Amino acid sequence: MSVIDSALAGVQTAGGGAVKVEAAQRPLHRLAELRRYQGVSRRKLARRLNVDVATIKQQEQPTADLLLSTLYAWQEVLDAPIGELLVESDKPLSAAVLRRAQMIRLMKTARAILERAKQTSIRRMAQMLIDQLCEAMPELKTVSPWHAIGHRRSLDELGRAACRPIPTDSSGLPAP
Repeated sequence: MSVIDSALAGVQTAGGGAVKVEAAQRPLHRLAELRRYQGVSRRKLARRLNVDVATIKQQEQPTADLLLSTLYAWQEVLDAPIGELLVESDKPLSAAVLRRAQMIRLMKTARAILERAKQTSIRRMAQMLIDQLCEAMPELKTVSPWHAIGHRRSLDELGRAACRPIPTDSSGLPAP
């Protein structure tokens, strides 16, 4: 058995680009931390990466040994430097990444206020805040508001409830 074969003996490939290595117990990345700072839900991230939420949960484990292609996909979705995704030491995230995450949260809040406000004066102030945030950081134009409950579906999409069968009795009416 070669040195490479013995080194790879404990490696197992898992779904979604994760590679599990039993010996790696130290944190390798901080994907979950950055995702939370940016206010991105697991469900939204899963949609953007085209994987299921279970895969996101697995990949977020700090000791999950991920493929570079998986890290680059996360980097593209979170729009953060690749170095910020990796754990180099016990240092917190860089000031630039923390500031960007704060700006994203501010924009989400401003858009939510604009969306829900009934009074014209509040809507005008929220729009002014959005304009100022976009002036300071143009990439914030694509940030969506905080959602009150769950993911908003288009009129063409069906929720999980639409896919569940409704139990009926022998007459074809819904069962009590």
